[in-house]
Amino acid sequence: MFFSSSSISVSAPKISAGTFCVLVGVTGSVAALKLPLLVSQLLQLPGVDVKVVTTEHAQHFYNSEEVSVKTYRDKDEWELWTQRSDPVLHIELRRWADLFLIAPLDANTLGKISNGICDNLLTCVVRAWDTSRPLIFCPAMNTAMWQHPVTAQQVSRLTEFGYVEIPCISKKLVCGDEGKGAMAEVSTIVSVVKQHLPKPDESPEDISHPIVESPGTKDK
Repeated sequence: MFFSSSSISVSAPKISAGTFCVLVGVTGSVAALKLPLLVSQLLQLPGVDVKVVTTEHAQHFYNSEEVSVKTYRDKDEWELWTQRSDPVLHIELRRWADLFLIAPLDANTLGKISNGICDNLLTCVVRAWDTSRPLIFCPAMNTAMWQHPVTAQQVSRLTEFGYVEIPCISKKLVCGDEGKGAMAEVSTIVSVVKQHLPKPDESPEDISHPIVESPGTKDK
């Protein structure tokens, strides 16, 4: 569900004092087709509010009409700002979110983030991210791309930044290849996000963040 720049109000107060705000980043992997399901299941978590930031290429893989929350695109960044007093969208999103979940994280955006490149709305949010808050990433790419030596280096760089990896899994990919590179199951991703939610007597700032163990593979 896309919104015009005139309807954007990222800096509005949270729905309630106990709301935990999850920003979902989606990049140009075929696994982006799972975005509607991911958003739907995240919204079922108690006290969770969700917004989406998408790359242009990711939009090829999902139907925006099936995404029930606000989705921000690159054009929104530029349409929102016209003069010095206007808000900067990637900073407003960074302030709004308690947790940033990038699912899927494609090979291209992985390479950008690991090298500090911020040439679109999503990567600008990452570059401005408050590293005291969790950033979770879910790699997804073809097996041959996953096995390239640079991939392990780039994933390692992100974990050195303090970001949390939900490892990809092995299965038959949409392209027909079989092997590691598929995004983790939506249920696994939601389970990890759930681990980061504050307890009833905690605020989002009070919680400690668990280490994610590698899930088992699942062949299909």
